Amino acid sequence: MSPLSVIIFDSPKTDKAANLLKTLGESRFIGKIVFTRNHASENSSAEEMLFSPYCSKALNKALKEPLHTPYLMMVHSPGLTDIDQAEIEQFISLAEKEKGGVLFYSDYYINSRAPSNITPAINYLQGSIRDDFDFGPVQILSVKHIKSALEKFGPLSDSNWAGFYELRLRLSLLGKIVHLPKPLSLLKQKGIEKSHFDYLDPDRTDFQKEMEKTASKYLKLAKAFCSHEFMAVPNDPDPAPVTASIIIPVKNREKTISDALKSALSQKTDFDYNVLIVQNHSTDKTAEKIDAIAENDSRVIHIIPERKDLGIGGCWNEAVMSSSCGRFVCQLDSDDIYLNEKTLSTIVKMLQTNNYGMVVGSYRVVNSNLEEILPGLVDHREWTEDNGRNNLLRVNGIGAPRAFPRIMLRKFPFPNVSYGEDYSVSLRISRDFRVGRIFEPLYLCRRWNDNSDAMLSRKQANTFAYYKDTLRTEEILARRNFNKNIHTVPK
Repeated sequence: MSPLSVIIFDSPKTDKAANLLKTLGESRFIGKIVFTRNHASENSSAEEMLFSPYCSKALNKALKEPLHTPYLMMVHSPGLTDIDQAEIEQFISLAEKEKGGVLFYSDYYINSRAPSNITPAINYLQGSIRDDFDFGPVQILSVKHIKSALEKFGPLSDSNWAGFYELRLRLSLLGKIVHLPKPLSLLKQKGIEKSHFDYLDPDRTDFQKEMEKTASKYLKLAKAFCSHEFMAVPNDPDPAPVTASIIIPVKNREKTISDALKSALSQKTDFDYNVLIVQNHSTDKTAEKIDAIAENDSRVIHIIPERKDLGIGGCWNEAVMSSSCGRFVCQLDSDDIYLNEKTLSTIVKMLQTNNYGMVVGSYRVVNSNLEEILPGLVDHREWTEDNGRNNLLRVNGIGAPRAFPRIMLRKFPFPNVSYGEDYSVSLRISRDFRVGRIFEPLYLCRRWNDNSDAMLSRKQANTFAYYKDTLRTEEILARRNFNKNIHTVPK
């Protein structure tokens, strides 16, 4: 069995890592151990001590060490990580059986090695380029492929946080990143999931810019980077009964649907509009509440699909293909409301005066009583005109409210799912068409236990994450084919 060198993303003066270091030091499989933050070194400058353990300078330096082993183990959060001798041996054994593998990661335990504390990872796809992919606290990498990546692409780019991110993206171009479906390490902390909004934290703006730059470099190497000119939105050949439609898919929202409808009907515009509410066979009093409002306002079109297998995306398609659909369509979720009476006119004006394939506003996050809660305003300022469509492959969403020319959604319909349907359409449209952004708040997004992405089990969170990774994979392949067909290679 092949031995390992080890890189630990921290300092050798991390006292909490004593047990881990003892285990590694006693292992017959472990050779050299290297730290990315050498606080104990007399040659370390004060500036170096401020570096993140993931900075490229530290990782480049570590990778230049004479690592005379076929494999390299990387350990994250050493003060919280534990791996025993049997797990080390199993990790190496399973990795050696995988031909063409460049990086291996596994499931892991949280707090104790009880079967109930196993945290499963998901399989890595070509589209798993988000920087928050969970590899667990320990990975094994092929030294041969690391050397090939550095020879082919050069040293890791100058960065403070993106060293490991760039390395694993480069490795993914050379071979398989392999999930070993067995718990082979332990993380000594509670399994607290990251916030839905972590990647929007304004305090991490520099981090996000660095990750965007790294992801863009990878997309260029993968020949999937978009740099072509935007296309013109096609003409809509069909007549429209109104200028705009507000679309509300709904199922079992008796507590919030009246607020959403009243918000939609309160819009002040100089054009005609209607509200298409696709009521997906609710079993509570949602339908009754809709009918009570519709009786007094002819703008409310109550659509009940014939099919009973529709997700949110399928409900959107029902509305968009309806003869009642307006020239432009604007989103309103059944548990949210518009910020004020100007939201619809603000969005439609932007769609009318510019050649946008979609327009996306900003929103405030509120609780069930419409009181603002963290993170407050979500405006997705990471979006840029030049690179937004590429960076969208790295992040988990595009924002709200979303609005479209009707023709775009008839050309690119939603997948029939209830999570990620908006992300799918946004990826496709942004590939070829300009996306207009409104950074002022237009919308109140209610966060409560009935949200589709609230209180998720690990299994459900993995299912959602994996689905978005499949969407990214499909989009990367499509963009690569597009670049190949136009015979251009992004600079």
